[in-house]
Amino acid sequence: MWNPPKYLVVETAVLPEVFSKVIYAKELLENGETHNISHAAKLAGISRSAIYKYRDSVFPYAREMSGKVVSIYVLLRDKPGVLSGLIAELYRNGVNILTINQNIPVDGLAAVSVSISLDATSTSDMELVNALKKLDGVVEARRLAGH
Repeated sequence: MWNPPKYLVVETAVLPEVFSKVIYAKELLENGETHNISHAAKLAGISRSAIYKYRDSVFPYAREMSGKVVSIYVLLRDKPGVLSGLIAELYRNGVNILTINQNIPVDGLAAVSVSISLDATSTSDMELVNALKKLDGVVEARRLAGH
């Protein structure tokens, strides 16, 4: 027996308009433009019951949430600008930095772990690691984990 997927990505043009309006009402509430569900429903042109019915089931597509999360370990020389160069290279490769953890330098070297989110427009994780290895001040770079 076939089990349909729990979530789908669907273009709004093929969905009933109420879904887009519920998302609009939720944004009004989240952005503080209104603090009242009745007012948000009125501004969105839907009933309060539509908001209550769909608010926990309808969400806007967020590109950031669809990316592949990868953890990278980098060993850097303790010199000014090395971490900044690493961050700049990540930016050039179109990744979103989720976390950075730099340890205190020992013997002139600092261990850095970076968690990043890659999307379809980003460089592949292995190409990124190879680019990081070429940076001035980078002693070692490797991919730790990803999902």
